[in-house]
Amino acid sequence: MLVFEILGSLLLILVAAEVFVNALEHLGEKLKISEGVTGSLFAAVGTALPETLVPLLAIFAGGANTAVNEEIGVGAILGAPLMLSTLSLFLMSLAVLKRRGRQGHLTPERSGLKRDLDFFLMAFSLSLVAMFIPHTQSWVRAVLAFIMVMIYFFYVMLTLKASSKLVANGHATEANEPIWFSRLGLPQNMTVILVQLALGLVLLVAGAKGFIHGVEQAAPILGISALVLSLMIVPVATELPEKVNSILWIRKGKDTLAFGNISGAMVFQGTLLPAIGISLTPWVPVKEVLTGVVVTLLAAIWLRWQLLHGGLRVWHLWLNGALYVAYLAIALS
Repeated sequence: MLVFEILGSLLLILVAAEVFVNALEHLGEKLKISEGVTGSLFAAVGTALPETLVPLLAIFAGGANTAVNEEIGVGAILGAPLMLSTLSLFLMSLAVLKRRGRQGHLTPERSGLKRDLDFFLMAFSLSLVAMFIPHTQSWVRAVLAFIMVMIYFFYVMLTLKASSKLVANGHATEANEPIWFSRLGLPQNMTVILVQLALGLVLLVAGAKGFIHGVEQAAPILGISALVLSLMIVPVATELPEKVNSILWIRKGKDTLAFGNISGAMVFQGTLLPAIGISLTPWVPVKEVLTGVVVTLLAAIWLRWQLLHGGLRVWHLWLNGALYVAYLAIALS
């Protein structure tokens, strides 16, 4: 039964992602916004909700064991950007390897991706610094958490400000297929788009929760601690929406949407959630946590370097995948 629950949840996530992506493209087209805004803000925040709920529920409404709740919270907070910056990008490269080849170009809109990575590196570096701030200096931690929240606020403002110029330069969001609900005879208007979008999001959350439950049931059999589980296994489930959406987009040649979906989620999960972790959990540099943060920063720095020095190619994302393998080797040693 456990195997069927996990596989069934995976199937639900795949279907939900198709429904969500289809509606999101039509929403972006209706609002006349750029692909960068659609990917980095709408898609990123929308599909980040499942993994956002995990640490919040663990911290605020977990079980009786506070220490375990905090481990799950910290692991889920830091595991999400780790998965996005390494494994998710690697899977995206595999999705287009046959069509574009190892040396094939990846062509996201450069200024938007650079902005996402700059804000992520700025905020996530602060989360690393906070690990070494003693709890006796709680006011310093509070200041760092506030700065991280403000970083996300300014990021949203700049992303929205850049939208009109990008649309004028040919980067407007375009839907290639009719809205799915139109096949049921419904009109292709804003109400129908929002209903389909909400349905896709609900199914995404349900699928992710089912997968998490199945994985958590299997964890005792594998003898995995709560911290390692939340760092390595839970993000695999909760990041599936981002992975699937980005793979669907990049296979259609929509590189800006594909990368924006991942990099925008990295900014969201590298600012607001760590701010909560810094404020409400021990947030100390144990081996598994410290290694995960360093690997995530290295993966983002590598992506930014290649973007600005000759452009991205398919094989560049293989190093991101190698960094994930390196993390597993260190964390499990």
